Amino acid sequence: MQLTVGQLAKRCGLATSAIRFYESRGLIQSLRTSGNQRRYPRAVIRRIGVIRAAQSVGLTLTEIADALSKLSNERTPTKRDWERLSISWRERLDQQIIDLERLRDQLSSCIGCGCLSLKSCALFNAGDGAASRGPGARYLLGDRPES
Repeated sequence: MQLTVGQLAKRCGLATSAIRFYESRGLIQSLRTSGNQRRYPRAVIRRIGVIRAAQSVGLTLTEIADALSKLSNERTPTKRDWERLSISWRERLDQQIIDLERLRDQLSSCIGCGCLSLKSCALFNAGDGAASRGPGARYLLGDRPES
């Protein structure tokens, strides 16, 4: 059974414009009827699920498109296909987990952003010394306060 753009959008919880956007970016493909209407195989539901899950953890559309381009459009991806795709994201996701843990653990202390609003900032980032290392919250980005 093939789905119309409206049926697919409803099943995936998206606007039809999002479905068309994903298609314009090459993330999904449709077939066309003789009246030039889009029809999607049910397997596209899983691709959209993967796209949305990947977006929710911060992967870019370019990263997602690159990974999905390795899957066949001629057949429904197998469990092995999805495993290969997930392996390609493992390093990126592991780094993101490390970054999120650092954010969680350091957010209540000086993060080297230059605001100097916490008492600890006067110790860890006196006079906004972290600014010499570059823009942004330097300690959240991995720099360490000087001893």
